[in-house]
Amino acid sequence: MATSDECCSVQLIDGDGSFNDTGIESFIKEVKLHECGLSYAVVSIMGPQSSGKSTLLNNLFYTNFREMDAFKGRSQTTKGIWMAKCAGIEPCTIVMDLEGTDGRERGEDDTAFEKQSALFALAVSDIVLINMWCHDIGREQAANKPLLKTVFQVMMRLFSPRKTTLMFVIRDKTRTPLENLEPVLREDIQKIWDSVPKPQAHKETPLSEFFNVEVVALSSYEEKEEQFKEQVANLRQRFNHSIAPGGLAGDRRGVVPASGFSFSAQQIWKVIKENKDLDLPAHKVMVATVRCEEIANEKFTGFTANENWCLLEEAVQSGPVAGFGKKLNSILCTSLSEYDAEATYFDEGVRSAKRKQLEEKLLQLVQPAYLSMLGHLRSGSLEKFKEAFEEALNGGEGFSLAARNCTESYMALFDERCTDANVELANWDCSKVRDKLCRDIDTHVASVCAAKLLELTSSYEAKLNEALAGPVEALLDGANNETWPSIKKLLQRETVSAVSGLSSALSGFEMDAKDKEKMLTNLQDYARGVVEAKAREEAGRVLIRMKDRFSTLFSHDSDSMPRVWTGKEDIRAITKTARSASLKLLSVMAAIRLDDDVDNIENTLTSALVDTKSNAAVTDKSITTFDPLASSTWEQVPPAKTLITPVQCKSLWRQFRAETEYSVTQAISAQEASRRNNNWMPPPWAIVALVVLGFNEFMTLLRNPLYLGVLFVGYLTVKALWVQLNISGEFQHGVLPGLLSISTKFLPTVMNLLTKLAEQGQSPATNNPQTNVGAAAFKSFQNGSSSSSTSSTASSGVTASGNDIDYSSPPKED
Repeated sequence: MATSDECCSVQLIDGDGSFNDTGIESFIKEVKLHECGLSYAVVSIMGPQSSGKSTLLNNLFYTNFREMDAFKGRSQTTKGIWMAKCAGIEPCTIVMDLEGTDGRERGEDDTAFEKQSALFALAVSDIVLINMWCHDIGREQAANKPLLKTVFQVMMRLFSPRKTTLMFVIRDKTRTPLENLEPVLREDIQKIWDSVPKPQAHKETPLSEFFNVEVVALSSYEEKEEQFKEQVANLRQRFNHSIAPGGLAGDRRGVVPASGFSFSAQQIWKVIKENKDLDLPAHKVMVATVRCEEIANEKFTGFTANENWCLLEEAVQSGPVAGFGKKLNSILCTSLSEYDAEATYFDEGVRSAKRKQLEEKLLQLVQPAYLSMLGHLRSGSLEKFKEAFEEALNGGEGFSLAARNCTESYMALFDERCTDANVELANWDCSKVRDKLCRDIDTHVASVCAAKLLELTSSYEAKLNEALAGPVEALLDGANNETWPSIKKLLQRETVSAVSGLSSALSGFEMDAKDKEKMLTNLQDYARGVVEAKAREEAGRVLIRMKDRFSTLFSHDSDSMPRVWTGKEDIRAITKTARSASLKLLSVMAAIRLDDDVDNIENTLTSALVDTKSNAAVTDKSITTFDPLASSTWEQVPPAKTLITPVQCKSLWRQFRAETEYSVTQAISAQEASRRNNNWMPPPWAIVALVVLGFNEFMTLLRNPLYLGVLFVGYLTVKALWVQLNISGEFQHGVLPGLLSISTKFLPTVMNLLTKLAEQGQSPATNNPQTNVGAAAFKSFQNGSSSSSTSSTASSGVTASGNDIDYSSPPKED
């Protein structure tokens, strides 16, 4: 026999009808009822007050309900409804001891509470024990008649009542055999059932549809205690596995799962207290809804606190996690399995709906982690694609082939990793992320393609610029009749080479034919643009080029040696040749001639600027004759190909003539000075006149030799002054400049000669003073001659140098 420690009890509803929700929760936790699922039974007992209900329960289920003390008189022992766990009964069985009916303590209020407690017992119990006296069987006014009427009446308030086992326990059995008592009792029960008003739907419903009726009889506890306990022990065996098929409650229906029993009982009592009809199917759905929602919330809360989920969520924030889908799916399945285990006995529709809600909430919770995982996979695949693509291009693989191979490879890798990250429960679609990766790859390929094409184009443009700019400048600098044909050949040669190279390089890009043709055309246009730009640049410096060419031809001879104006050169012819060459350069630079078009620019410039007779004719008839250069365009030359307009040519030529006129003037002056320098002796007729007229003086000198010595000394002195003063050189620049220069140098030169003579006079005298004087004079003459020769050479060099600097190279102006 189990001890009282194996059971526990709690007052479920007090005498005032208040439901003890805190107490029942503690009770359920203590007896671990929530773990039982549907494997539990509820037994209740009702009957008249002081009929031994608590005593029967304590002996039958080893509970510890309070019993009446017979020595203190008959009074109410159980107030309200008490609940206890049956000790030693499998499965878990809960027994409720209801307050006795027909008690004097409640008075007239007895009927209300009696009906409420009876309805509550029928709504929650699988087996209802009805305690009754043996001597009441067969009596019309027996004490059990009102109780049975109450039971059947409240049964009608259940829209879909459970099938309950009514076990009539006949107390204080007499000698009348049970076989004789049971038919009488069943007949009374049927009469009461028939007399109870029923809804229209159940007017013909038999009693067996709602109740299983069992009848047992027990001896008097006070008179035959041992026999009573033996009978109770036999009866106890029937309560073991009572819910199994064939058991006392084997055909029960509408069972509330154990985890929802507390809430169900509380809500049932609430409805009963409000005196409303109890819709058990709706109540069952309501209980299932509340309990399943509670379970779902518990599982959701448990999932958010799950260590594995927290670690997985934290890991996926920083990078991809291997086996993400399987790990997350396992955690989700665990939570849902726990929900299924706890909610398995509740209404299927409610259970499934709440499970779906829980699943949606869980998936909504984990979806950001899944999206983060896909984001890592997308970014990782993109970065690896970029590296592989760059490596393939650096390895010499064709652009389109490399792009296609890398794209296929890394899209397949992304799909594989997405499969690994896929959560089986969610069945999420990663197509948007995949499409984003495709767009990113396409964008990167397009950007790299644009960069590579720009790099190729820039490379060939740089080559063209290098191959064309310098040679074109050199050809334009040496402008002649073959300048533009040479430039055209150069342009064609370099363009064909560049276009061929670019076309070969573009073959790996698998470009559209139109786009490829456009790029090649653009490269050809660029090459032509380089030539035209260089031509325009050189055209902007045409005046400098013309002056340089004029200076080169005018100041240098055919051997490129600096020209010395000796008086024999034809300055007019040289000037005309130099100007014609400069005009040739101007005509070459006037227009771009890369096509086969023919123009008459050179003839127009020659006739308008160089031909003297034409210029004179134009001057004479300027009023009526048209100026061919008075226009902004050339005949047969489009404006786009015009570098220098006719008006600009005329202005440039006028400026060119003005700036080169000085060089011509200097050359003429130098030539005249050279002629004067070479013809300083008097003419022959003057020499003849001098001889005839000076014959007497000549004879006088012959008669007196002393005059010869004086003249000789005078000659030496004059010669020394002539050389020292560089008279011939000074007068080359004109008479007045020569006189001014000689006047400033005359006195210092004389003083220098006197100083030398004084130095010679201080030297030791010889035996022949005259000879010494003569020798000194001769020596002085020699020194003077030598000095004069040196001075003359230096003076000639400076003069020549000065001529070259002053006259050969006229100053250049911008």
